[in-house]
Amino acid sequence: MLGWSINLFRIRGIQLAVHASFFLLLAWVANDGWRSAGAAGLGWSVVTLLAFFGCVVLHELGHSLTAIHFGIGVRRILLMPIGGMAEFDSIPRQPARELLITLAGPAVNFVIAGLLWFVIRTFGDEVTLYSLDGFIYQIFFANLVMGIFNLLPAFPMDGGRILRALLAWRMSYLRATRFAATVGKVICVLGAGVALWSNHWLLAVLFAFIFFAGEAEYRAVQRREIEDARWRETLARVYGPTTTVNEPPLLSR
Repeated sequence: MLGWSINLFRIRGIQLAVHASFFLLLAWVANDGWRSAGAAGLGWSVVTLLAFFGCVVLHELGHSLTAIHFGIGVRRILLMPIGGMAEFDSIPRQPARELLITLAGPAVNFVIAGLLWFVIRTFGDEVTLYSLDGFIYQIFFANLVMGIFNLLPAFPMDGGRILRALLAWRMSYLRATRFAATVGKVICVLGAGVALWSNHWLLAVLFAFIFFAGEAEYRAVQRREIEDARWRETLARVYGPTTTVNEPPLLSR
């Protein structure tokens, strides 16, 4: 389903794409704005949604440009109704690098929220929804919520990756991933339950997506560990037990 996307343009060589289902969200928001305040409501609703996803792109660029700094390729940034995701060629196994790459995303949101806060302080007491003041208020709160929400330790969200990176300083990468994924599943089940109870269906879908994405990434790490173990065994048989998986003298994977 992640293949149902449309390529838009490139930013610093990174392909920006939008999932086809995003246009359903855009139509729903436009209709809601029209029903609430006619043409003005439709216009401000669409502009606000597009600005919000512009901030999502900036969040993902924070991750992506930091990853590129460490020599990690970024295939694309994909926008979906539930948010965005940057697709890396690989995830660094050095805890410090993963920590910096992960923190860069929420940091962008907090910087945007901080800048908008200085603008909001100039507003009067009354702010209407479908207006420039209302637009700035919504983008301010959206960035604040986006930054805080992403720090939830629900792997593979940013908070879960931070937890994994911190754990990886004390235990193996696989154990750290399993622990972070387990914590993330508990949070996702609780979060989805609260979302359904309060009739926030899109949020419930988001938690479900995070749940299965976390399990999928843990399985991928597990498969990589098995492949690396087999590769080490092959090297040991051919070249002796002192050869490391990263330093094969002749063979190439």
